[in-house]
Amino acid sequence: MFDRLIKYRLFLGTLGIISVLCIFLFYMVLKPKKALPVFTPSMVNPELVDTTVQHIANKHTIADFAFTNQNGKLITQKDYEGKIYVADFFFTTCQTICPLMTNNMSWLQEQIKNNPKVMLLSHSVTPDIDSVPVLKKYALEKGALEHKWNLVTGNKKDIYYIARKSYLAVKTGKPEEMYDMVHTENFVLVDQKRRVRGFYDGTKREEVEKLLEDINFLCSESK
Repeated sequence: MFDRLIKYRLFLGTLGIISVLCIFLFYMVLKPKKALPVFTPSMVNPELVDTTVQHIANKHTIADFAFTNQNGKLITQKDYEGKIYVADFFFTTCQTICPLMTNNMSWLQEQIKNNPKVMLLSHSVTPDIDSVPVLKKYALEKGALEHKWNLVTGNKKDIYYIARKSYLAVKTGKPEEMYDMVHTENFVLVDQKRRVRGFYDGTKREEVEKLLEDINFLCSESK
């Protein structure tokens, strides 16, 4: 009798292990895989998309650009080639959303500073005020790492144009409003192919933590 109980115990134990393994395997097969959308103008709130690009349903990418960073260096899309990056729009004298955004960008920089695949790009929307020396002082105050985080200034029309037509980050309306003040809390996630992969409220830490998760996902996806 005792031997029979031992035999059945071994059988039941083995059956239990097999059952757990089967359930786990079914779960892994049926579990929805994480995926990030590739945003195009047709997918975004029309209020955030300039009328000239609203019809684009695919192949939307960030346009070529050329701006000057806090060190007086010309920064172009070549500096971000093959990189995942986060873009935002700010100005150094802003006392409302920008301090929160910059603090969260600093936090994000700390998380990705050892990841060579990821960079940051902040555009000044008051380039007439935010000269190179002003940006340099601001960058030093915020601890911006030169190889990670470019704070750029340049032609105002070029900055406003790319904010609205490429990054799809700012509410726009009539064509004559194209160059009205850009003021947005959006952090925009861009992948290695210059495609928009996500929008996040840069004033909220929980949103930036979600952004970090998505950055790490894109990094793992590219391996």
